[in-house]
Amino acid sequence: MTINWDEVDGFARGLISNAGETIRKSFSSTLSIETKSNVNDLVTNMDKEIEQYFVKQVNDFDSSHKIMGEEGYGDSLTTLDGVVWIIDPIDGTMNFVHQQRNFAISVGVYHNGIGMLGYIYDVVADELYHAQKGKGAFLNQTQIPHLKPVNLTEAILALNATWVTKHDKVPYEVFGPLVHKVRGTRSYGSAALELAYVACGRLDGYLTMRLSPWDIAGGKVILEEVGGVVTNLKNGPHTLIEKDSLFAGNPSVHKEIYNDYLKGKL
Repeated sequence: MTINWDEVDGFARGLISNAGETIRKSFSSTLSIETKSNVNDLVTNMDKEIEQYFVKQVNDFDSSHKIMGEEGYGDSLTTLDGVVWIIDPIDGTMNFVHQQRNFAISVGVYHNGIGMLGYIYDVVADELYHAQKGKGAFLNQTQIPHLKPVNLTEAILALNATWVTKHDKVPYEVFGPLVHKVRGTRSYGSAALELAYVACGRLDGYLTMRLSPWDIAGGKVILEEVGGVVTNLKNGPHTLIEKDSLFAGNPSVHKEIYNDYLKGKL
């Protein structure tokens, strides 16, 4: 069966636009906020509502398409066979709750494990980063250029500030020298936005110890369309089925950091 990816793309953009409008309208309402794995792992009624919206609409569009979503309203998958939508209805929920900014809708559409469509929608800024495999990446209607080499000493990295202090789960002694080497570090609290920023050159790399497939599925497609590299911290592929570390970056920055700072140390 031949898939019309332009048709799927148009459908996906419509869903994302509608979901974004729903989220913006919620700003004046009182949120129902719960915790999941820990006190900092938040979920709101809007996370759930938006994911349920995607699940219903995708099922109506094509019932053969499968859905993996953060809030668990989609399918329980062990493979990416067929067409799979990987959805994070609100990536950066803590920012959504506390700031009403710095969060995004993230959607990746995969076919037999290959990323075909990727979307990251910064709802407040009304910035849609999007890509279709082989057709380049765009920020709204403007094409994002391919990434150019960046010297590590001029690079801006996204990573968690706690990584350079004593930590029982993170080898902080690995990241301390790296932080001193680069020009600066940032932490936006949304994996999707950090991947989008790497794709458009606002950041040069993003490193994190553990992410779920829905955190990166959309951004992976976008970043790879501009020549970016997406691996785990051991320079292997992310399975997009289970949680794993992530290292996304400009190719020159990715190569230097892995070879000089990470290789054999994680």
